[in-house]
Amino acid sequence: MAEEQNGPQEREAGAEPVGQRLWERDQELRSVDQAVDRLCREFAAGGLRIGELLVFSGSPGIGKTSMLEQVRRIAGARQDSTVLFARGNERQRREPFRVLRQLLLPVLSDLTEAEVEEVFGSWHNIVAPAVGLAPPSDEVERIDPQSVRDGLDFVITQLAPRRAPLVVIVDDLHAVDQESLTWLASFAVRARELPVLLVFAYRHEFEEEARALAQQIHERAARKHELLPLNPVSVAAIVHGEFAEADDAFCRQVWAVTAGGPYDTVALLREVRDQNLEPVEENSPRLRDLAAAARGEGRDYWLDKLGTTVLQFAWAAALLGTEIKEDLAGRICGQGPAQSGESVQALRRMRVLTSQPNGRLEFVHPLIATSIYQSIPPGVRTGMHGIAATAIENSGGSLLSSSRHLLETHPGEGDDVIVRKLRRAAAENLAIGAPEAARRCLERALNEPPDEEDQAEVLYELACASLLTDPEATANQLRRAIDMDNGLSPDLRVEAVFRLSEVIAHSGDLSAAAALCLDESERAPEGPGRIRLLVAHLLYTALQRDEEDGPGRAERVRRLVAEVDPDSEVAHPVRALYAWDLTLRGGSAADALRAAEDALVDGRLPRGLGWTNTTWNFELPALLGLCFAYNDELARAEKLFSSAILEFEIAGWSGAHRGFAYFLMGYARLRRGLRIADRMGTGLPLTWNLVGALIDTLLARGRDHEAWEIAVKYRFLPPYHQTALLLPDVATIYGKLLISRGDYGMAVEVLAETGTRLDKRGWRSTVHAPWAGYLAVAMAHLDLPSARKNGEDAVARAMVSGSPSAIGTALRLAASVWEGVHAVELLQEAVGWLGRSPASFEHAHALVDLGAALVQVGRSLEAAEHLYQGMELAKHCGADGLEVRARNVLASAGLQPSRPPAPPKDALNPQEWEVARLAVRPLPPQRIAEELGIPLGIVKQRLAAVHRKLGTGPEGLADALGMPTDGPGQAG
Repeated sequence: MAEEQNGPQEREAGAEPVGQRLWERDQELRSVDQAVDRLCREFAAGGLRIGELLVFSGSPGIGKTSMLEQVRRIAGARQDSTVLFARGNERQRREPFRVLRQLLLPVLSDLTEAEVEEVFGSWHNIVAPAVGLAPPSDEVERIDPQSVRDGLDFVITQLAPRRAPLVVIVDDLHAVDQESLTWLASFAVRARELPVLLVFAYRHEFEEEARALAQQIHERAARKHELLPLNPVSVAAIVHGEFAEADDAFCRQVWAVTAGGPYDTVALLREVRDQNLEPVEENSPRLRDLAAAARGEGRDYWLDKLGTTVLQFAWAAALLGTEIKEDLAGRICGQGPAQSGESVQALRRMRVLTSQPNGRLEFVHPLIATSIYQSIPPGVRTGMHGIAATAIENSGGSLLSSSRHLLETHPGEGDDVIVRKLRRAAAENLAIGAPEAARRCLERALNEPPDEEDQAEVLYELACASLLTDPEATANQLRRAIDMDNGLSPDLRVEAVFRLSEVIAHSGDLSAAAALCLDESERAPEGPGRIRLLVAHLLYTALQRDEEDGPGRAERVRRLVAEVDPDSEVAHPVRALYAWDLTLRGGSAADALRAAEDALVDGRLPRGLGWTNTTWNFELPALLGLCFAYNDELARAEKLFSSAILEFEIAGWSGAHRGFAYFLMGYARLRRGLRIADRMGTGLPLTWNLVGALIDTLLARGRDHEAWEIAVKYRFLPPYHQTALLLPDVATIYGKLLISRGDYGMAVEVLAETGTRLDKRGWRSTVHAPWAGYLAVAMAHLDLPSARKNGEDAVARAMVSGSPSAIGTALRLAASVWEGVHAVELLQEAVGWLGRSPASFEHAHALVDLGAALVQVGRSLEAAEHLYQGMELAKHCGADGLEVRARNVLASAGLQPSRPPAPPKDALNPQEWEVARLAVRPLPPQRIAEELGIPLGIVKQRLAAVHRKLGTGPEGLADALGMPTDGPGQAG
C-alpha cells in the first residue's frame, strides 16, 4: 500500500487505511519475513555468527519509509527480538553521532549498572559521551575518531548477545551524520559475526564524502531491493481505496501524473479530497496542476493549507528535525502551551505531524518536513535558527545540539557570545571524537569574527581540531596564527610552533621541523618553553636519516643535560634524549641505562612525559623504551610499551598512535623472540620501520621468499624515508634481505654506505644497526680477508658497550666467516655472552651455529646438546626456520632429530635450583639477584645453565621443573 496510507500515523490522524499490505512489495516483504525469521530461529538454536544486511533503495517518495515501518512491525511482533530504530535528517546531518544516539540510547539507558560495566568495559569514557550517555571526560582534550569506532564495536559486540537477536533499522541513510555513517559502514562488515539484522533504506543522493561509505554498505548487503514505481493497477487500487466511485479514466490519469510514485499518489489524492473534486474523467485535466502544487508545496501552499499560526509552529518543528519536543518548538515560534497544543492538533489532523510513544512529535513523512523547511523565507529561517539555539540552551540542551543552529546564522555581527559558544561546542566535539564538527564550529566562529585579540587563538584551536584529520590544513592554520601581529601569548606561541613542527615532522620533513624549532628557540625567552623547543630541535635532528654534524649535536645534548636544573620538569625529557644519544653512540651500556633511569621517577614515566601528554608527545618515551631494549633490559622496555598501549586506549588514540605502540612492543618481542603483531599503516613515515620489522622477522623465521614479497609490495628499496631510524637501521635490514637472495655485491655496497653514514654521526651501536657484522657475512663471498677484518671490527665495537646481546651477536656473525676450530671458539664465546642476555632468538641462533660448527670438526656428540637446546629455544621464539635448520643438522650428523627424554630435574645443582625456582614465579633476573644477594651476572649465568641442562627456554621452564607458574615466564 502507499506510504502515507499504510502507516500508523495515518490511522492515528483519522485516515481510512486502504489495506494492510504494501502494493507491489510482496517480494520485498517476503525477504524481510525470511531475514527476521532466520535471525530469530538460528539464534534460538544457539547461533551467534548469523548477522545479515538488508537494504532498500529508490527515489524520493517511492515507499522506503513505509517499507521500514513494516520491518519494524514484523520484527516487533517477535517477542524474542530487540528492535533499534533511527532516521537520518537533512537538517541534523551536521550533528555528530545523532543517529547512533537515536539508535543506541534507548537500549543502553535501560541497562543495569552491572550491565553497563560489562557492556562498556574500559571504553566507557570514550563511547558513553559519543552516544550521549555521559558528558565528555574532563581528562581528555581530544579523542581519535577511530577510537570511538573501536569502542562502539566493542559495545555492540557485548550488547548484542545480551539483547539478541537485534534488528537495527535506519531510515534515510543518505541523511545520516558522517560520524554515524562511518561507523555503520564499518559495522556492516562485522555484522555477520553477531546475531544482528541490519536494515537500511536510502536514496541515491549521498554527499560526496559519503559516497564511498554508501558503496561499501551496498556491496556488503546480502539482500538488495531497489523499490520501483507502482503500476497502473496498483495506483487504481489506491484511488479506489480513497474514492470508491472513481472511474477508470481518472485512475489512469492519477498514475500518469504521479509516475507511479506512492507518496505523490497519496499527496495528490489528499488535494483532490481537500478541493472536493469529483473523481471522474471530466476533472482529470486538473490533476496535473494539483499534483504540481502538492509536489512543490511552497510557502503559499502551506500558508493556504495551515494558516499563519499553525504554519509558524510547523516551521519550528521542521527546524528541529526529528524527535520534536512540543514545548521547545513552541518557544521557538513564540507560542505558549495552549496555542502550541492547538497547533499540534491541527497539524495532526492535516496529516503533517504524528505523536510517538515517547511523547515526541515526528513528521508523517520526511518529504513533508523538507517541504515545510524549504517554505520558510531565508531571512526568517536564519533568525529562527538563532532563536532555536538559545531555546535549546535555555531548556537544558547541549551545545552539540544548539551549535548546529548557530552554524546557520549569518556571520559578520562580531558577537562575542556566539564566538564563545562555538568555541565551547568545538571543544565538546573534540572530546567525543568529532573533529569535523569541531572544525565547522571554529570556522563559523572565525567568520563572526572574534575580537582581534582572540583571532589568533581561535585560529590555533581550529588547527588543533584538524590535527588528526587534515595535517596540511593544520600546518597552514598554525602558520597564520603564528604570523598574526596581534597574535598568541608567549606560552601559546611555543605550543603552536611545537604543534607545527610535529605536523611537519610526521609528514616526513624532519629537517624543516628541526629548523623551525631552532629558530623559534632563539626568539623565545629563557624558561621551560625555550628548553622544549631546543629538545624538539635536537630530537628531530637525531631522527633524520642523515645530519651534517652528529658529534656536534651529541655535544649540545650533553651540555643541555648539564645546564638544566635536575629538579625541574624539563630535566626528564632532556635526560631521555641523552639516554637515546648514548645508546646510539655505542658507548657503555651502563651509562646509557643510568641516563634512562634518571629520566624516570620511581621507575615510571614522570607526569610531564607520559605517552598522551601533549607537551612532549610520544617520541621521547618511545626512545626511552628503545634505549632499554637496545641495552638488554627488555622487561623494562616491554613494561613501558605496555603502558603506551593502555594509555593510548584510555585516551582514545587508537589509530596510528596505538598502532605505533604495538609496533614498539613487537620490536621488543622481536629482540626477545620474534612474535610481533603486523599492525601496519600506510602513507606514514613509520611505515618503513613497520615494514622493516616484518621483513626482519620473516628472515629470522627462514621465510625469505615472503620477506622479499613484502619488500616488493611496500617498495622497501633505497633511498629510505629520513625518519626510518627508530629500530635497527632499515638499510641494514635491506642488506640482510640482499644476503638472503645471494646478491652479495649489492649487499656490500648498501651495508658499507650505511656504516659510513652512521660513523659520520658518531653512532657506533651494534644493536641499533649491526651493519658491520652483516657486512662481514656479505663480503665473505667476495673478499674473505676483508670480511674477517670487518667481523673483528664488529666485535670490537660491541665490546665497548659491554652489552651481552651486542657482544654475543657480533661474535656469532664474526664466526660465520671462519671455519674449523676458530669458528667453534668464537661461537662458544657467543653462546656464553648470549646466555646472559634476554635476546632469546640470538641465543638460539648461536647455539644452532655452534652445533653445526662442532659437527664440521667431528664433535657430533658434543654438538647434539647445543643443537637440541637451540632447537627448543627456537621453537619457543617462533623461529621455525631456525628450528628446521637444527633438525637438518642433527639428521645429517646421524643424530635423532628430536631430543631424547629430558634429563632428570636433579641434574641441577642447589644454586641452579634456587635461581630456577624464583624464575618460575616469575621474577626478572634483577629481582632474583636482589632476593638472593648475588650479582646479576651470576644469576644470568645460572639461568643459562638451567636452560641448557633442561633443554628449554624461559617459557618452558615451569613445565620442565613440574612447577606451577603465577604468570608468563621471566624475561631472561
